[in-house]
Amino acid sequence: LMVAITVILAAVIAAFVFGLAGTTSTAKNVGLTVGLLPEHATGEARAAITINGGTDIPTLNELKYSINGGANWYDVSALSGGTSSAVGEFTVGRIVYTTKSVKGETLQIKGIFDDGSEQILFTRSF
Repeated sequence: LMVAITVILAAVIAAFVFGLAGTTSTAKNVGLTVGLLPEHATGEARAAITINGGTDIPTLNELKYSINGGANWYDVSALSGGTSSAVGEFTVGRIVYTTKSVKGETLQIKGIFDDGSEQILFTRSF
């Protein structure tokens, strides 16, 4: 019995030492507040996304959004008018916008980080 426990323990330790256990990613910490902008004459209501804080903001490269779980992910815009405009740097207090209407839709926002990881940061139906 002691030999079996020793062999199992040695195998587990070897797996970690030689990197066979795989890598685990940690959850990213970015706080967002999302609200609807007033409707345009076309009846579209885009979302305003405010970056509130979080330890991983310095490593946040992109924010993208999807509507109703669709396969398409769109870039957020620095402009509220819905046209595409490069966002640049993400900082606390920065407000970015969706370029499509989200009224009556489910909005999902994901962050893409320096290490190549992606994480869903926000999901809500409007």
